[in-house]
Amino acid sequence: MKRIFTIALLAFFGLITHAQVTFKPGIRAGVNFSHFTKGDKYDNGYYDTNGNYISVTNRDTYKAKSDFYLGFYGALHLAKRYTLQPEIDYSRQGAIYDGNNPANIANGRKKDISYLSIEIINKFLFSDKLNVHFGPTADFIVEKSDNIDTDSDLDLAFVFGLEYNFTKNLGIEARVKKGVIPVIDYSHDNHTNVVFSFGGTYTFDLK
Repeated sequence: MKRIFTIALLAFFGLITHAQVTFKPGIRAGVNFSHFTKGDKYDNGYYDTNGNYISVTNRDTYKAKSDFYLGFYGALHLAKRYTLQPEIDYSRQGAIYDGNNPANIANGRKKDISYLSIEIINKFLFSDKLNVHFGPTADFIVEKSDNIDTDSDLDLAFVFGLEYNFTKNLGIEARVKKGVIPVIDYSHDNHTNVVFSFGGTYTFDLK
């Protein structure tokens, strides 16, 4: 197993050595459509006037809210069809609370939460214009509204997306990001981040 790993590693670096490695910085910006996943069902029952318990199954949900993201990246082109792209992004996310109880005054209230994200994106190029990309991200909370009590200042997530480049500098992208660490974790709920984003990219030509 060690021999196979060593051979694979040498082959990888051999491809990089013979490839024309280039580095280009860039910026990305666009709109986020974010929400929290549904929590677990829980019993929100009550006792009637006769002392009988009436079971009521409930589940708090969250609707999507729109906001923005802004980021910087460095595109390291390592092989003909592969680019490694580290990113640092500011992403405004959150959700709109949608409780099952119509009398709940919290219904419709936004829960805003902003992250500083460090992402390692792997881009696989189908052509000079189209690529598919994915990778992990570590998101650190930098700001949140008063009506949200998070259990962790860190979210770990995975990103999947597509990018189309009109020119060697200008492109558009669409991504989905799914968090794995609960943002809110009540006794009956376990909500994680889901973010759909759409925006533009601009890569600087350093030549």
